[in-house]
Amino acid sequence: MSYKAKFRVWRGEGGEGKLEDFTVEVNEGEVVLDIIHRLQATQAPDLAVRWNCKAGKCGSCSMEINGKPRLGCMTRMSTFTEEEVITVTPMRTFPVIKDLVCDVSFNYQKAREVPSFTPPKDVRPGEYRMKQVDVERSQEFRKCIECFMCNNVCHVIRDHEENKAAFSGPRFLMRIAELDMHPYDVADRQVSAQEDHGLGYCNITKCCTEVCPEHIKITDNALIPMKERVVDRKYDPLVWLGNKIFKRSSS
Repeated sequence: MSYKAKFRVWRGEGGEGKLEDFTVEVNEGEVVLDIIHRLQATQAPDLAVRWNCKAGKCGSCSMEINGKPRLGCMTRMSTFTEEEVITVTPMRTFPVIKDLVCDVSFNYQKAREVPSFTPPKDVRPGEYRMKQVDVERSQEFRKCIECFMCNNVCHVIRDHEENKAAFSGPRFLMRIAELDMHPYDVADRQVSAQEDHGLGYCNITKCCTEVCPEHIKITDNALIPMKERVVDRKYDPLVWLGNKIFKRSSS
């Protein structure tokens, strides 16, 4: 069973471009990425789109479909009516290279700014022992496929380009929170999250959680607990007093 669908697809390079209208065949069981490929094969051979696995695991085909960040390979055409006009645009937060392909190098730069796992110097590889509860606390964060849709939808950088220098976005604040939960990581993640990666910019609107294709509870399980630990350390009077006593006794 097939029908003709109406698509509006962003075409352009750099900061210039426009939406172009297409009428294209849709077959049963297809996803949006299938239709984009059909447009390449039949009507727009120079249409640029980034993709790889077509199985929802590489995060390459992130785009905005009817204004919402989604994976093209996981958005079924059956979720739309046959009369609906489907608008496909590149992720808005990142510079457009061509058509649906964005320059996501911002994310890789922020990844490099997060110090890697830092174990104690007196514990050698093979000697790590973790309780199951510690494993489970951060297990869901490792499901991240780095589609960067959470960073794309975060209004802190989506609507404020000037914040990009100071804010690493939900993806990498989640990574910092994961490392902070690790019982063998000795780096000071809390100070770094606040001062170097802009944790304070996040106002927990949960938009990052809503668009995550892996259904990671980024806000509830990573960002809010991290904020709580940072605030406790900085403003809790008992923690403050303990730090003062510890500093005096060690000096």
